[in-house]
Amino acid sequence: MGKMRGITQKWAEAKERYFNDLSLRKKLRYLYYFCILVPIFLTDAVILVSLLRAERYEQQREMVDVSSAVQYAVTNFTESPIVLARTIYLDNSIRAFLQESFRDPVQYYNRHLRILDESVLKGISGIDNTVITIYAKNQGIVNGGGFMRTDSAEGEEWFERFKESPYDTMLIVYDTKSDGRKITLLRTLTRHTDETKMDMFVRIDMDYPSLVRNITSMNYPYEVYLCLGEKTMLSSRGPNNVQEMFPAFTRSADVGLEESFDLYGQHFNIRVLRLSNSILQTLRDNAVIFALLLLFNILSPQFLMNVIERSITSRIFRLGEVFNQADSEELGQIEGETGCDEIGSLMDNYNRMARRMNDLIDQVYRNRLKEQEMDIAKQNAELLALQSQINPHFLFNALESIRMHSILKEERETADMVEKLALMERQNVDWSTDTNTIRKELEFTEAYLGLQKYRFGDRLSYRVEVQPGCEEILVPKLTVTTFVENACVHGIESKTSPGWIFVRVSREAGELCVEVEDTGGGMEEDEVAELSQRMEAADIQMLKGKGRVGIVNACLRLRMVTNGAARFSVESEVGIGTVFTIRIPLEKTERAE
Repeated sequence: MGKMRGITQKWAEAKERYFNDLSLRKKLRYLYYFCILVPIFLTDAVILVSLLRAERYEQQREMVDVSSAVQYAVTNFTESPIVLARTIYLDNSIRAFLQESFRDPVQYYNRHLRILDESVLKGISGIDNTVITIYAKNQGIVNGGGFMRTDSAEGEEWFERFKESPYDTMLIVYDTKSDGRKITLLRTLTRHTDETKMDMFVRIDMDYPSLVRNITSMNYPYEVYLCLGEKTMLSSRGPNNVQEMFPAFTRSADVGLEESFDLYGQHFNIRVLRLSNSILQTLRDNAVIFALLLLFNILSPQFLMNVIERSITSRIFRLGEVFNQADSEELGQIEGETGCDEIGSLMDNYNRMARRMNDLIDQVYRNRLKEQEMDIAKQNAELLALQSQINPHFLFNALESIRMHSILKEERETADMVEKLALMERQNVDWSTDTNTIRKELEFTEAYLGLQKYRFGDRLSYRVEVQPGCEEILVPKLTVTTFVENACVHGIESKTSPGWIFVRVSREAGELCVEVEDTGGGMEEDEVAELSQRMEAADIQMLKGKGRVGIVNACLRLRMVTNGAARFSVESEVGIGTVFTIRIPLEKTERAE
């Protein structure tokens, strides 16, 4: 007992842990699936099965009606011949004629004409397309005119079957090679025990096509076969060819109802085939019911469940988001409607707590910020004091004097170098702003490339291109030049053959695109991968290390002014060259006023 209790407790704990780990959305889904959707499906399935059973029962009832109608048609078809046979049986003049002795055929002929005129044969000849033939063992009968000697029928299938049967009245369906399918009613005309039934009998050949028309005209939706055992006598859908032998019945798998009956010694089977598309037809007939079941039993609960789920999970998700921001400097507020239920009360309480905590943090933060601002102001004052002691104008005046002296001596190349150097130095000592327009940045870049041209000579060629509309966009100072310097030092300098440096600035898909390409020595794949990683993860700590610190510096400054939106890529191939690409969303850039 204690062991069972322990197992039950462990199972309960495992179940509790499992559901505690599930998200609220999944819990609500489980509740919906197992408490609403599954019972609804089971209920709908029961209703559907009930409808199908009702439809099956209705079909069975209809098939019974069809079978009864076919049986009635066959029975009704034989009623008239039965009446005719009984009428002949009761006519004493016909019996006397069959037993009379005839001297010669002439006497027979005269007596034959009289019997046709005086007996019941006069009124019934040709009724319902039936053919009446009376047989007797009287050797004085001349075959023909509705009377035949019995020996003329010996060997015929119908004769042998009637002779061997115990019935005095018998219905026979059989095939003949000459006349095709026939339906024949046979009745003995003997009345005394000393006479056999074959001494005198009447044969009535009925109109088989008339029976076919009666059954095919019923127009039931079910296909019906009237069979003799496993032989098909006729079909309600046809074909029913009188001249063909009995075809075998081959559709046993489709039979929905089979009934048998005996009629005057002949055994009949009625086989009614089920409808092939009955279920689909049932679904179509009850489409409105199924649509209503789907609407009210599935779609409506699903809609309501989605609304309730959104009401709960969306607010808990919003609450979870602000809790995930707990490591930030300020606690976030839950925006939007919170509601009046328990979750809404929890959200309102959190907002009140967050406002209170932010107020406390703000007070402490402001005090610390004031202290830091005072320290920074003090440091800036000291820095400005130091910078004010250095007057760079003497350097520019000296460079200008050298340039003018070179011009007077017609040393144009030296004067141009000094002019470019002065332009670069002015940029380096101008600390009024940390940004440049693209236009000024490219002027400085061209000045730098011009000086490098004096150094490398024909080994260096360059081209600077800028798309109209990009000139006034602001970028951190010396960022483009840093990549150009890298192309000169690590690209052109490492290659003995002539090389090119291309600088392209354009706008592409809402971004400012800066490309610096060189046809220098290129880099190995591992170097490219390492440099790409350093460019994307640039931070202050990397500036203290070795390697391409200038590139890291430029990337860090670009990421800082764009709030991390700037993207960098490098492509290189040994012996071919290197391409640096900088992409900045235009919405993150500023323009010079």
